[in-house]
Order: sequence, then structure tokens, then C-alpha cells
Amino acid sequence: MKYLIVGLGNIGREYEDTRHNIGFMILDALAKASNVVFDVNKRYGAIAEMKLKNKQLVLLKPSTYMNLSGNAVRYWLQKEKIEPANLLIVVDDLALSFGALRLKPKGSDAGHNGLKHIQEILGTTQYNRLRFGIGSDFPQGTQIDFVLNPFTGEEQKRLPERIEIACEMIKSFCLAGVDVTMNQFNKK
Repeated sequence: MKYLIVGLGNIGREYEDTRHNIGFMILDALAKASNVVFDVNKRYGAIAEMKLKNKQLVLLKPSTYMNLSGNAVRYWLQKEKIEPANLLIVVDDLALSFGALRLKPKGSDAGHNGLKHIQEILGTTQYNRLRFGIGSDFPQGTQIDFVLNPFTGEEQKRLPERIEIACEMIKSFCLAGVDVTMNQFNKK
């Protein structure tokens, strides 16, 4: 069985360690822990493939920039012949406090441009998403600056542990399914 795991972010050095790129950071950690490397020369993004027991995971970091993420998602779902039920989008979320992790099988885009484009392109809100809380500690009107800046020093200290849990949630999603994973991890 195949899964498409998509970490949302923006390409380019200036975005590398920003809150908006937590999806990329989580997929990088998952690939590194599994000793796989991303091929950056693939269509619409960087791809890494890994095995997890009897499952095949295709990891995608779109090169389309956040606002056009749906193009990469649609292309790789079709190319790899992966069912939307086996799609997981890893995304930053302002509505959750820093480091909070929530898995959901469907939902609105909540104002997130990456999710909004995926929803438009796929024509549905019925796809799994792992939301990583980045907090909302910013003055009104400075949301864009907030998401496009790095985590604070205190947040960076906690980041490795939270990323590791996110990786465990991705593995659980593929091995045990969305419901079991939600029950096990969403309460923490």
C-alpha cells in the first residue's frame, strides 16, 4: 500500500527555518531517520521514498510555493496512483499553540493558502492533515511576518521533540490508520 506524505513549505534559503516551513522540516527529519535522501530534481518538488513495514511512503516537499501546493499534490497522487484516503498533508497552524499536534481526516482550510489551493485542485476537503501548532503571538496585521520568521530561541529548544512526535504520528497514520492515530496522539 502506498501513501503520499506532503510537507508544506516554501522553497528557497530565505524560507528554510521559518514557521511556515514546518512541513518541510518534519519530512526532512522523517527522511533522515529512515536514511533516505530527497531527489530535488523531480517534477513539482523534492521526492523521497521509504518503506515502513509493508507500506511504501512517497514524501513530497512541493516546489510550487505554498499558494500553489495543490498542483504538486494532484500530480503525485495521479503519478503514483495513490488514493486520496492515503494522502497526508503536514502543515503549520496558527490556531494551535506552539508544538501542539492534531491529526484530522478532513476540515476547512482555516485561512491557510496551501490548504486552500489543495482543496480547490482536489475539489474536496476530505483529505488527512497533520496540523503543527506555530502559535499566534503576533500583533494584529503582522501574520505574514510571523509565519515567515524563524521560531524563537525557546521554541527552537522544544522543536526537535515536537518534530519527532510528528514523525511518529505519520508512521502511525500509515500503519494503524487515521482513527487509531487520532485517539493515541490528539489527546496529548
